[in-house]
Amino acid sequence: MALQKGGLLVGMAPTDRAPSLVISLPKATLPVQNWQLWATAAALSAAVTALLIKVGVQGVDAGLATLLRTVAVAVVLGLVLLASGRLDWQELSHLPPASLTALAVSALATGVSWFCYSRALQLGPVAGVAALDKLSVVLIAVLALVFLGEPLNLKAWLGVVLMAAGAALVAWV
Repeated sequence: MALQKGGLLVGMAPTDRAPSLVISLPKATLPVQNWQLWATAAALSAAVTALLIKVGVQGVDAGLATLLRTVAVAVVLGLVLLASGRLDWQELSHLPPASLTALAVSALATGVSWFCYSRALQLGPVAGVAALDKLSVVLIAVLALVFLGEPLNLKAWLGVVLMAAGAALVAWV
């Protein structure tokens, strides 16, 4: 038996034991497919994040602060995926080993990055810390070329060099 109201489907799933409640939300699509818009939104979110971390890590262990942020991110992202119908456990169980390995190692790198960022914000000015953190753009340009074969043109490399110079000026001058 199932009841559909709007895009929400609620019903009972037969199992070997007792029936269980199944809630199926419609799969949502993200209408905006412009990477520059999403990257700009990420930059704005990162700026707000830096300010809030600077306030939040005062008098708190950087590791504990990172753990609290991680748990909050996991809960919020889980709810967003659930609400949009994109939380698919079956898809996760079919990921190729190379993808799982890359995602696991990237999670470790993210944890280290967030911990270092929190600790740096405890010790230094938010503008300087954020500027040095953005050196990741410079590093990824080089790493993407070396490991992924993604070249940049001369104008883009000039931008990378200027970003590095700008980070150095904000952080050390």
